[in-house]
Amino acid sequence: MSLCNRNLKMSAVVVVHGGAWAIPDDLAKASVDGVKAAACEGHSVLKRGGSALDAVEAAVRALEDNTVFNAGHGGTLNTEGEVELDAIIMDGRTLGNGAVSSAKNIAHPVTLARAVMEKTSHCMLTSRGANQFAESIGMATVPTETMVTEYERKEWEKHKNYVTGVMEDFNAQWAHDTVGAVAVDCSGNVACATSTGGIRNKMVGRVGDSPIIGSGGYADNLSGAVSCTGHGESILKVTLARLIISHIEQGKSVADSSQLSLQYMGNRVHGAGGAIVVSPSGQWAATFTTERMAWAAVDHDVLWFGLDPNQRSKEQLSN
Repeated sequence: MSLCNRNLKMSAVVVVHGGAWAIPDDLAKASVDGVKAAACEGHSVLKRGGSALDAVEAAVRALEDNTVFNAGHGGTLNTEGEVELDAIIMDGRTLGNGAVSSAKNIAHPVTLARAVMEKTSHCMLTSRGANQFAESIGMATVPTETMVTEYERKEWEKHKNYVTGVMEDFNAQWAHDTVGAVAVDCSGNVACATSTGGIRNKMVGRVGDSPIIGSGGYADNLSGAVSCTGHGESILKVTLARLIISHIEQGKSVADSSQLSLQYMGNRVHGAGGAIVVSPSGQWAATFTTERMAWAAVDHDVLWFGLDPNQRSKEQLSN
């Protein structure tokens, strides 16, 4: 019997997203399948009595390994044709957090972020420093060519001379986005993790919201855990994750808190995005203002998932 079954007071829940953007039809099924698999990965960790922190790391690692998503393998290329990766992980029990930005050739940036949290006295390491730290703890780097998909290389070639603003890039169908996960475990601890390759053709060294505490993610046992996705610069301007948490702290539901915060971001800085949220009591939501967001959640052995606005499908998981 697992820890979760013995402790019926708390319901363990995991929610994941694969990025909020105009996901084209030819990627729709793979995106939904990918988030469903990642949610089940996180759920299996929780079911074995694992922590929320372990669950979000496992879920995001699954997404980083899936080339459909813009994180780890499958990351987008910057103006110089390099992959620069960002990630954050946060523990709601202690408010401990770790992040990396502009890291190169790391298959699982989320695991490197967790190492920053657990093995250093810092919250974030960037660029060369992040890679030096990875080397110092024996984390293998992988060749760039194994991280970049043929699809991404073609898209980058197609668009590298096509100068547009990042907002137009983001709203275009070829702008991939972030992945993330939130979870609450049987003990009522919450955690979040977010990982991304950023925006295609971004300037070298550009860092978006994903690795920034309070923007790309936030977790606090007193209120809940959030992972955000969308136009990074817009999310940074309104510190979206912390904004959602502040609404929860005022007594609003996780769904209303997400909706109000995304509406505010749209009205104030004209940015679109999405968020997944879970509360310490197991209340959860997946909300977005983009055309689509691939998301999935496991709650009481039921797998929930969706892609289009107001879509909420479910499957019963076998015990």
